[in-house]
Amino acid sequence: MSDDTVSSGLVRADLNYLKEVPAEKPAFYLRQSLPENPRRGPQLGPRTMLIQDGRPGRDTLSLDDQGVVLVDAPTAFEDFYDPDRVRDAYYPEIESLVMKETGAVRVIAFDHNLRSKDLVSEKRHDAQLPVLFAHNDYTEESGPQRVRDLVPDEANELLEKRFAVINVWRPTRARVEESPLAVLDASSMAPDDLVAMDLIYPDRMGEIQSLRFDPEHRWLYFPKMEASEVMLLKCFDSARDGRARFTAHSAFADPATTPDAPARESIEVRTLAFFDEAC
Repeated sequence: MSDDTVSSGLVRADLNYLKEVPAEKPAFYLRQSLPENPRRGPQLGPRTMLIQDGRPGRDTLSLDDQGVVLVDAPTAFEDFYDPDRVRDAYYPEIESLVMKETGAVRVIAFDHNLRSKDLVSEKRHDAQLPVLFAHNDYTEESGPQRVRDLVPDEANELLEKRFAVINVWRPTRARVEESPLAVLDASSMAPDDLVAMDLIYPDRMGEIQSLRFDPEHRWLYFPKMEASEVMLLKCFDSARDGRARFTAHSAFADPATTPDAPARESIEVRTLAFFDEAC
C-alpha cells in the first residue's frame, strides 16, 4: 500500500466475493455438523478493492441512501458476555437508539452475536468469528419471515406497513484495530448484485445474500471504532420507493493493522423497526 493511498483516506484490501453465480442455490451450515450429503456452499474469491475512510463524510451518510450511519452512543453497559443481561438490559437501550435514529414507531431487538477470534479459540461465551465475505443478512423472503416468526399474532397487520431490519454494531472492549467492518455504499449496488443462499441452523433455516463482484462498488469503513460508537446497518427495508433496501458488509484484513493489535471484539444486535407509513 502506497503512502498516497494512506493519505487519501483509502486502504487497499481484499474482500471475498462470489466467484460465480451457482446453478444450485448455495447453503451455509451454521453451528452444526455437516450432513452426510451437504449442499455446496458459496464459492468465494478475493477481489482487491479500495475502502474509503467514512469518517470525514459521516454527516452525509444516511440509512436511506448508503444504508449505513455511524452514531456516537456511549453506554454504561459492560456485561456483554452474559446473554441474559444483554437481552434484559442492553436490548432496550438499542431499541431506544434505533427508534431515535430512524423515526420508527416501534423497535424489537431480537438477536445478537458476539464476535472475537480470541474468544472463539478459547471456546468462551459462544462467540463467533468475524465474517470474511461480502454478504447481507436478510432477503425478500427472510426479512418478512422474521416478523412472522417473532410476532406471529401481529404479523399480518405489521407487514401491511413499512418495516426494516437494522443491525447495530459496536466494539465491546478495546478500539477496533483488527478485522474492521467494511460496508458497501448501497447506492453503488445493483439489485441483482445480491444472490440468495440458505443459512441452515440445527433447528431452522434462514436465508441471506452473498455478493457478485462489480468494480464500481464503493466500500467504506470507520477506522479505529471505539466502544462509545455504533454503526447502524440497514439489512432489509420493505419500502420500494428507491431508498436503500439492503446493505452488504464484510470484515477485512486492514493492511494498517500492527502485529500486536488486539483481536477485534464486537457485538451486533439485530432489530425490527416498524414505521407508520405504507410500504
